[in-house]
Amino acid sequence: MQFTGRYLIATAPAAVWAALNDPEMLKKCIPGCETLERTADNRLSGSAKLKIGPVSATFKGNVDLTELDPPHRCVLKGEGQGGVAGFAKGQAEVLLVPEGDGTELTYNAKATVGGKLAQVGQRLIDGAARQIADEFFARFAAELTAVESTSEQPLANDMASPPQVVQELSSPPAIQEGVAPQIWVVGLIAIIIILLILFGLVL
Repeated sequence: MQFTGRYLIATAPAAVWAALNDPEMLKKCIPGCETLERTADNRLSGSAKLKIGPVSATFKGNVDLTELDPPHRCVLKGEGQGGVAGFAKGQAEVLLVPEGDGTELTYNAKATVGGKLAQVGQRLIDGAARQIADEFFARFAAELTAVESTSEQPLANDMASPPQVVQELSSPPAIQEGVAPQIWVVGLIAIIIILLILFGLVL
């Protein structure tokens, strides 16, 4: 199965790129993330507690960043293990394109799962992946806004609703490439879907 997503983020590509390469930032944004650290120049290792339909487990895995073209493009490759819950592995391409004063982020991800995860219905997997991705980018945008804030806001504005800094764009539905259920963003994000699969990013 292939997962795609497109989001508008009200921050320049360079800042978005830097945040996507910051383990502490990602740890705050990835749903269920318990640990996340850089173990090599282009490798992240971590764990995330996820629930996909009736399957709930803590996944541990690694994500490698390859084909880096900062601040425009990178490819994430990862694999995660969830014990009896199963495993997930796959890859995702992330693109950052300037859009006005902000950034259009798109990702294309593929993944394969085994164990109990492979027995979960496709609709549940699709829905969980979408929910994880949306939650990740909402948190990500909020964190970016907090980091980039350069002036104090009046106390009266503290209760005001924050501006929307991320907007999900319409994207094509997931495309099935085989009979067996597959997933990514759950193992990147569980890769940002480990992350965005495991962890991501999704994104």
